[in-house]
Amino acid sequence: MNRDMTIRATLGKRILQHRAYYFFLLPGVVYFILFHYAPMFGLRWAFFDYDLRGTGDFVGFAHFRDAFTSEGFGRAFRNTLLLSSANIVIQMTLTITISLLLNEMVFKGVKKFVQTAIYLPHFLSWVVVGALFTLILSRQGGMVNGMIETMGGEKVYFLGDTAWWRVVYLFILAWREVGWGTVIFLASLSGIDPQLYEAAWIDGAGRWNQMWYVTLPHLIPVIVIVLIMNLAKIFNLFESVFVLYNPLVYSVSDVIQTYVYRTGLQEFRFGYSTAVGLFRSVIAFVLVMTANSTVKKIRGESAF
Repeated sequence: MNRDMTIRATLGKRILQHRAYYFFLLPGVVYFILFHYAPMFGLRWAFFDYDLRGTGDFVGFAHFRDAFTSEGFGRAFRNTLLLSSANIVIQMTLTITISLLLNEMVFKGVKKFVQTAIYLPHFLSWVVVGALFTLILSRQGGMVNGMIETMGGEKVYFLGDTAWWRVVYLFILAWREVGWGTVIFLASLSGIDPQLYEAAWIDGAGRWNQMWYVTLPHLIPVIVIVLIMNLAKIFNLFESVFVLYNPLVYSVSDVIQTYVYRTGLQEFRFGYSTAVGLFRSVIAFVLVMTANSTVKKIRGESAF
């Protein structure tokens, strides 16, 4: 009892001593409680026939069974996996490649200009990005279709054509987010001891061998962490899809989050949409833990 009281007294004293730091931490804690933890009490709706009148009857796993047999959910699940997996591969490849190239640049002015140019799109909201590319790719006065028509081709409805939508979407996603990824990797590259490069140069290693045997091995821990973070967000596609898709391309663009939005807020199937959202979260958690376990077996230590 005395030991517990001593621990509480010590903790209270530390909080009082560093109250300024805890004060600045408070908004973040309140945000997570209100928007991440408090909504979890609504997960019970996944097991009830919930509607606007109230909780309704207990239905157990009926909503989950309906989801697994639904064509719309199956389509959304496949699209989510395909788009997220392709996005992870493309962005990881581009961010690592661009980071390595920027790290090898001799002219600092050019390096800073390129960094700024590719990082700026990250500050644009998805609403602005969606409006921008809708104008650029429009069939009526769009810059891209204007160039195609000038060269004798036929106009293409890029955001309304199932053959083009995924390609355009992945390009826009990479255009907006690759710059942010390079910041993370460049920060890691700046922490590599320059003496390692000097030792490699003395041993006769050229720039390519230095990058292959010095730079990349030091990037592996960061690559693993970024990969696991991306896996955690593999089912979180929403804003980027929502501002670019339309009913003409649902077959290739509808993802779990947009499917939950439509079934829940437009069709008022709150219990069903909650069940789908819960299933999405469970699968994402399993993916993260599996990836972390695999990393631990390969490297001998986990990422967290």
